[in-house]
Amino acid sequence: MNKILITRPLPASVMQKAQTLGVINSRAQTTPLCADEMLSALCDYDIILPTLGDLFSEEIFRQIETPRCKLLANFGVGYNHIDVNAAKSRKILVSNTPGAVTDATADIALTLMLMTARRAGEGERLLRAGHWQGWHPTQMLGLHMSGKTVAIIGMGRIGEAIARRCHFGFGMQVLYSSRSEKKMNFPATQLPTVNEVVSKADFVVAAVPGGAATKHLVGQELFASMPSHSIFVNISRGDVVDEAALITALKTGEIGGAGLDVYELEPAVPDALVQLENVTLLPHLGTASLEVRTGMGNMALKNIEDFIEGRIPTNLV
Repeated sequence: MNKILITRPLPASVMQKAQTLGVINSRAQTTPLCADEMLSALCDYDIILPTLGDLFSEEIFRQIETPRCKLLANFGVGYNHIDVNAAKSRKILVSNTPGAVTDATADIALTLMLMTARRAGEGERLLRAGHWQGWHPTQMLGLHMSGKTVAIIGMGRIGEAIARRCHFGFGMQVLYSSRSEKKMNFPATQLPTVNEVVSKADFVVAAVPGGAATKHLVGQELFASMPSHSIFVNISRGDVVDEAALITALKTGEIGGAGLDVYELEPAVPDALVQLENVTLLPHLGTASLEVRTGMGNMALKNIEDFIEGRIPTNLV
């Protein structure tokens, strides 16, 4: 039977189902694999089910000429923590779980938009600290979201789900920047450049994949192009944003606010961000519901099952 490593605890029903696929070893730790653990896993297991933070880099693969492992069945849609080309050079397939995360991640984007625009986090901190002195007409005035313009950077599955919610739920005008034109059953306008898209937006949402091609895609130049009242939201990957540039833009009033679910060096979050009131900070909650995480786990197991039975994994990267 195939020997399979699951690198983090998964929902109970997923762990139970995994037992039918082979000899399962699962780590109890919730922290990422260290380098030695990754090297051992590649030599000791036929299949590894890794997730965010398990940094299977080129350097790791370079150290093992003929790994036993033949599949990295990633738990998550993002796989920028895995050097896919280096994996392929060692004849290791990589799969992911794209469809399961779409709606949950889009919901978190809207949560961040609303929380930041309506100063919800700031208001809750005020109340919990016992500093709220009661309602008055000019208390904590924020930005109304209905009828505004949203710019989506990256119109993939998640970007489209966000745009759909903005259009149908809030009557927003949707602009987007993407490598190719998308056909959707609601109005959305593609503009030639990212800078042009963000220059017309009240809200800007980054929904692009992580990786070298998008590292620091959002930085000083983009923030300078945004209207000073606009709100930036990131639900993609932390390194898509130059955090130093974001902090400067928030401190100087170059943009109105930001909502973040991911961070450049997470779980580390710069103290300068934590101290700012005009930013909403969530601890990577994008897919954090039991049904979604179960769906992700089952999709990862389906990729493993396909591989074991000699089929190409459904979600091969």
